[in-house]
Amino acid sequence: MKIEPVVTGTMLVLGVGFALANARLLAEYVIYLSRRRRALLTWRGPRPPYYTLRLAIGVVLGVILFYNVVRLRHRQVFGESMMFLYYAYLFPMSRNVARGFYEDGVWSDSAFMRYNEIGGISWRESGDTVALIVISRLRNLARRLTVPGEYYAGARRLLRDKIARHDIHFAGTGLDLLDHDEREDV
Repeated sequence: MKIEPVVTGTMLVLGVGFALANARLLAEYVIYLSRRRRALLTWRGPRPPYYTLRLAIGVVLGVILFYNVVRLRHRQVFGESMMFLYYAYLFPMSRNVARGFYEDGVWSDSAFMRYNEIGGISWRESGDTVALIVISRLRNLARRLTVPGEYYAGARRLLRDKIARHDIHFAGTGLDLLDHDEREDV
């Protein structure tokens, strides 16, 4: 059994997977570029776990890609190039997306959620970390937004204002048995 077709097939599958991940990161960044002018309260997100290791993987992939192209004269470097693009360029670039509050929604640690999609909010504290949990009214999911301490008061005020203007509306998400001011839910 020859190993070369297995390696080539594996690299092709990895290349397609990383091409999809690259397209997702690139689309997210383009959306951020169009939305950043409408930022209300934003900050740079926390460093992801193993960030330095991911950058090191990008450097190693760059060396492998260079060696395969220059020394071995391989023409089929699709998989390696997609992985290199992800680890060395697009993943570090995605850290530039400012997390926080925009005119039309909240950019959480993982994705953007419009205010009209929010059906519930909750604050979670663990140690010195404060996180806002936003719960979607349309889908069965919740997103986390890590809020630095210096932005906590501003975030609470902004949420109260958005609820007062009915940009965020909690009615219809439960039984609605009590008559209360939704701003108190913040």
